[in-house]
Amino acid sequence: MANRPGIFPTFFISGFECSTFLWKDKKRRNLIDETQHNKYVAQDYEILHSLGIAVSREGIPWPMVEKNGVFDFSCIDPMIEAMRHNKIWPVWDLCHYGYPDGLDPYSEEFCLRFSAYCKAAAEYVIPKLKGPYFFTPINEITFFSFCGGEWGWVAPYNNTRDERYKLRYNLCKAAICGVKAIREVEPGARMVHIDPLVQVVAPKDKPYQQPLAEHETYVDTFLGWDIISGKAHPELGGSPEILDIVGANNYSFGQMEYRESGPHAALPPDDDRVKPLCDLIKRVWDRYQRPIIIAETSGMNEGRTAWLKDVMEEALAAVDAGIDLHGICLFPAVTMPDWHTGEWLQNGLYDVEKTGEDLRRVPCREYIDELRRWQKELNRTTELDEDPFSDPVELQDVIDAAKRLKHKPDKNWS
Repeated sequence: MANRPGIFPTFFISGFECSTFLWKDKKRRNLIDETQHNKYVAQDYEILHSLGIAVSREGIPWPMVEKNGVFDFSCIDPMIEAMRHNKIWPVWDLCHYGYPDGLDPYSEEFCLRFSAYCKAAAEYVIPKLKGPYFFTPINEITFFSFCGGEWGWVAPYNNTRDERYKLRYNLCKAAICGVKAIREVEPGARMVHIDPLVQVVAPKDKPYQQPLAEHETYVDTFLGWDIISGKAHPELGGSPEILDIVGANNYSFGQMEYRESGPHAALPPDDDRVKPLCDLIKRVWDRYQRPIIIAETSGMNEGRTAWLKDVMEEALAAVDAGIDLHGICLFPAVTMPDWHTGEWLQNGLYDVEKTGEDLRRVPCREYIDELRRWQKELNRTTELDEDPFSDPVELQDVIDAAKRLKHKPDKNWS
C-alpha cells in the first residue's frame, strides 16, 4: 500500500494557553502572561523539542498587537526565535476569545479589522519561519459564542440565545474573511478551525427535553463548521477549502446533561449515556470529509495518563474505521489556571511550581512516559532532529498500528 504523508511534521502536537478575553470583572486577562509563557518561552519550546513534538498551537494576542489599526507584533518575536531554534512549526491562533478594546464583535467593522489584522499577521510571521504555515483564525467559535453571547462570562457579556446566534454568525463571517486575507499573502496556508466535540442528553427525569438535547448535539454543535464549510449561510462565502482542517477538541465536560439555562451539567465517566470518543469523531468525519486533528485534549491531575491511553485507543479505533486523523494535540504543554478560580488545573505535560515570583516548570513523568509509549507504538520520533520534515509523519505507520492493535470504540473511558 502506498504511503500516506501527514499534514504535520509530527503526529503529536501541543500548545500553550493564550486567551486574552475581557473577563466578567471587565478586566483584560492575558493567559500568556499568567502562565509566564512569555517569560519561559525558550524553555517551553525546548520542552517540546525534547518530547519529539514539532507542532505547537501558539497565540498572537490581537488586543495587544493592534491599536486603532496600527500593528506592533514585537511581543511574539521571542516566540518566533524559540520556534526557529527548536524546530517547531506553529499553528497561529489569531483570536483566542480576545479582540481590541472598543470593537463591536457584531459589527461589519469587526470583520474588516479582523481581516486587516490577519493579513498583517501573516505578512509578519511568514517571512520569519519556514513553511508550511498553519493558522486558526478564531478559536472555538461555538464556545466563544456561548461564553460571550449567552453566559456573559466574557465580552461582549450578552445573556440570550439570540445574541449567541448573532455572535456566532459574525465570528464565522470574520473567520472566512480572515482565511481569504491570509491566503492573499500565502495561497498555500493551511487553516485549522477548532471547536469542541459535544454530546448532550436529556435528564432522565425530563425525557421531553430530548429533542432540545439532540438539536444541540447534531445541529448546534456543527453550525460554526457548517458556515465555514459553506453548508450553511453560503452568502458568507464558506467552502470546504476554507474549512480545510477540522480541529475537534475533546474534554470530559463535552458530554453533558441538558439544562434550560447556563452551562449544561457534565456527565460522570460511569454514566451509561456517555458515547465513545470514536463515535464523536466519526460524526465530524461523516459530515465534512476533511482532515481532522484532535486539537485539544487532556486529563487532570493523576488522571492524565489514563486519559491519554483512552484517547489514543479511541483515536486508533477511528483511524481503523477509515477516518483521516492527522494528529493529537496534548493541550496545554504547561498547565494553566482555571479561569474562574485561578487554581492550577494540573493538566499539562509539565506542571508549575511557584518559586518566589517564578513559575518553575515541573514534568509530569507518568504522563510523559505514556506519551513515549505511544510514540514508539506508532513508530513516531521521540526527539526532534535538525529538520523534522526530513522524516515526516507517514500516516501509514499510524494506520498499520491501528490495524495491529485492533482497538474498538468503548464508552467506558476516563
